[in-house]
Amino acid sequence: MKNLALNTTTEEHQTPWTNEQFENELRKIGKKRYHDNCKFHHLLHSGKLNKGQVQAWAINRYYYQINISIKDSALMSRITDPSLRRIWIKRILDHDGRKGDEGGIERWYKLTDGLSLDRDYVKSTKGILPATRFAVDAYVTFVREKSLLEGVTSSLTELFAPKIHKERIVGMLENYDFINDITMAYFKKRVDQATDDADFVLNYALQNCKTRSEQENVCNALKFKTDVLWVMQDALYHSYINGHVPPGAFIPEDFNDRYTENN
Repeated sequence: MKNLALNTTTEEHQTPWTNEQFENELRKIGKKRYHDNCKFHHLLHSGKLNKGQVQAWAINRYYYQINISIKDSALMSRITDPSLRRIWIKRILDHDGRKGDEGGIERWYKLTDGLSLDRDYVKSTKGILPATRFAVDAYVTFVREKSLLEGVTSSLTELFAPKIHKERIVGMLENYDFINDITMAYFKKRVDQATDDADFVLNYALQNCKTRSEQENVCNALKFKTDVLWVMQDALYHSYINGHVPPGAFIPEDFNDRYTENN
């Protein structure tokens, strides 16, 4: 009887979730682990940061932005299905630009320019935090080395991106006199782009995960990506809220005027 019970448990464990159950598992991960739960983001969106702290966020997030196309190029080099490559290349063009569309990276420069940051300094990435570099580089490596299924579905954080983009647009426009529609151009464009991208990747996961093991691998890929984003926000909080800026990282001009989340 004991052996029968063990076999039954194993069999149940291996039974794939239904598509509805699988999607629910993915959304539960996002609800709990997505970086809209981070303290730094609450401060950013509610107007509790000063300009130097917003500058630090923009500089560090830039490193993530420029590596999106690198990550997607690495993934595309492993895609053998031309139809999937045709779909996925849109992501690179969305960030790098195309005729009639300047692209996401150029729109990010509108943010950093508007924050009075030297563009050459931003491009150099010299001022980013070590944790930002490690986290983003780990994401590129993950996509390059893991299975194609895991690489594609690590982008499932896009399921939760439109909500945070909308909150960011409203909150930052309302609370900062140095933020305007031009500096928010990247996020306004990404609301629709992220929605379309997320719908595709979710459907890809539902259609291509045939076993419980594959479904769990996708869940773990999503958890990894949320960890990447969370680490970046934790590092910003530790450095620019608590005041522990590591050597070589960006130091705002108002460095001595802050480090309390209640200012």
